[in-house]
Amino acid sequence: MPETGPKSERNSLVVITDDPEILPELRKHLGGSFHISFATTEGEIKSALEKTELHAILFNLDAIGDIPRDGLEVIEEIRKIRDDVVLAAFTRSNQRTIPLKASQAGTDEFFLFPINYHELEIVLSRAIEKRALELEGRRLLQQVENKTVFYGLLGISPTMQKVYQAIEAVAGTGASVVLRGESGVGKELVAKAIVQCSDRATEPFICVNCSALPESLMESELFGYEKGAFTGADATKPGLIELAQGGTLFLDEITTLNLNLQSKLLRVLQERSVQRLGARAAKKIDFRLITATNEDLEDCVSKGRFREDLYFRINVVPLFVPPLREREGDVALLADHFLRIYCASAKKPLKTLKPEVLETLEAYVWPGNVRELENVMQRLAVMVAGQNITLEHLPQQLLRHSATAQEAILMPEGGVDYDAEMARIEVAYLYAALRRTGGKKSAAATLLQIDGQRMKYLCRKHKIQ
Repeated sequence: MPETGPKSERNSLVVITDDPEILPELRKHLGGSFHISFATTEGEIKSALEKTELHAILFNLDAIGDIPRDGLEVIEEIRKIRDDVVLAAFTRSNQRTIPLKASQAGTDEFFLFPINYHELEIVLSRAIEKRALELEGRRLLQQVENKTVFYGLLGISPTMQKVYQAIEAVAGTGASVVLRGESGVGKELVAKAIVQCSDRATEPFICVNCSALPESLMESELFGYEKGAFTGADATKPGLIELAQGGTLFLDEITTLNLNLQSKLLRVLQERSVQRLGARAAKKIDFRLITATNEDLEDCVSKGRFREDLYFRINVVPLFVPPLREREGDVALLADHFLRIYCASAKKPLKTLKPEVLETLEAYVWPGNVRELENVMQRLAVMVAGQNITLEHLPQQLLRHSATAQEAILMPEGGVDYDAEMARIEVAYLYAALRRTGGKKSAAATLLQIDGQRMKYLCRKHKIQ
């Protein structure tokens, strides 16, 4: 493939064409700005696409097949392989639909022959510059995500950084961990992060919500059973503890286990063996235990709801997962994250949160924590028709707790007629006081803490009989 000029300080351009007449003109007009190479055969095209220092491709739609549509199919394949380069196409065809189809196939720029080479040079140079900025933006965004995402956990707040440090410290030890924190803070995600950070990352992760099943079923689910162990046991079934062999067992809401199951779990932890219901012998088992609760474990022990010996067995490393209201700076990060996810899943354009909306979200206490925020973002992604999410789209419970929202309601963007608003409030108080006192103006004046003469004046002013 012939080349022109030195390689320094010029963008790399590959021209895919079978038309030899265009080559001298390209060298003449673009040689000063581009390092130009040409590709004609399939092998040459593949070789050109493998170049890391490739900035742009100029594709002749007429060079492939008999009609421009054949070239469009090749462009689609090129775009799949290289989404980082500027892709321009040209053709001699005057079909009006070709430019649109070329754009849909993945081209950034389109030209009709004969080409204005001066325009081509300017357009390609600007497009390459724009693509470079986009790639730099992607790189910076990836760096931010790398700093904010920790094994599936998202957060930049100091409190979450402490959680990350604790996870790294405990992950490789094999010690039992109990995750403490309010409902919705993401305890299961923290458990998964511990596993992913450990040497058991590729082994089974068995997650059990201890409150999800009735007590009558929980024992058989946890410990498994032999065929015929009880009515309905038509086949042997391993328990969830047994399925965690070599990996990790995560027991969420562990305080909901009854005392009998707590006793049996303690025996499993002490003897490192599990016995199925109806079995004659126990099986040795190796697993790591991670538990979680949103209750006060110590209070449960003092009230006799949780065995003290099991408490000491599971509470080797307690790890507190902070509520969302204590994660400064994370609300906006999480809101954007969830909004992107649910806009994409709903196949809708990405929506934008107005600044006052973000202020409202950050001022809210989030009793349901991250789970509540995720639900709100999903609702907004699905239900808001426009691109911008404003205060009026937020749920009422958020608005009631937001000083920002209260100010916005009190003082809308268009302003208010102050005298009219004050008169409206004055009338509302007068009517309320009169209703309370059965229409007696003297008693109403007492309620409003004004004298009788002023009460009479206000009634005349607002024509209240």
